[in-house]
Amino acid sequence: MDTRSYPPLPVPPDGTRAGPALLQASNVSAWFGSNKVLERVSLVMEPRKVTALIGPSGCGKSTFLRILNRMHELVPSAALSGSVSLDGTDIYSAAVPVTQTRLRIGMVFQRPNPFPSMTIAQNVLSGLRLSGIKVSNPDALVRECLERAGLWKETRNRLNESGAALSGGQLQRLCIARSLAVRPRVLLMDEPCSALDPISTSVIEDTIRDLVEDVTIVIVTHNMQQANRVSDNCALFLVDGEGEPGRIVEAGPTEQLFSDPIDPRTSDYVHGRFG
Repeated sequence: MDTRSYPPLPVPPDGTRAGPALLQASNVSAWFGSNKVLERVSLVMEPRKVTALIGPSGCGKSTFLRILNRMHELVPSAALSGSVSLDGTDIYSAAVPVTQTRLRIGMVFQRPNPFPSMTIAQNVLSGLRLSGIKVSNPDALVRECLERAGLWKETRNRLNESGAALSGGQLQRLCIARSLAVRPRVLLMDEPCSALDPISTSVIEDTIRDLVEDVTIVIVTHNMQQANRVSDNCALFLVDGEGEPGRIVEAGPTEQLFSDPIDPRTSDYVHGRFG
């Protein structure tokens, strides 16, 4: 990665939001040991828009998502080349602490991962406490984040109960609320609805559309109807053959990829003819 010196990513003071950021990947290739899993991926993820990463299993979508907030480097054998920038700042620069990167670029995983020993309110605030960030009015912040995640009405009388007592869809929204509490500028979501029923999925999708004015969203999904419903832009990842790395074969406005794609493989995939 580029190791030029950059200023640290800005952390907004308590009670403020810096707003959604431009996230850009340029010529990103990735390896696990000697196995190359991504080949020269370039993608612009625009502020105030939802970008969906689509493609069959094993084509590198989730790996790419984790590269966007430096989780890829947690794997001992992992390596990468290329660059990822947040509003022009290289997030892999030696001058940018990884903790600041993950505060600004949050992650919601496929399986909800609340802290079972914490209450609902404590779960919302846990990211702040682990990062050593103090807020002047934590109760107000808990309410705000639960409201933004579409969970306040269901939990306002249960804030001191264990977060583990919630349903699957509620747990996922609790994890979204927890991510929002640290004021991220980008929110990455790795198949957030894959284990949810249609009603919970609809609530999560509504939440995504409500949040996009405040945070750039990048979502991995295997559900083509969901990608069409919630995203503004799409990027299709494919592999050329067994053992080959994943790459983007087409990216652009979602409407174009679904109705008038350039690559015939895109048409085949989004309309269910392979994958």
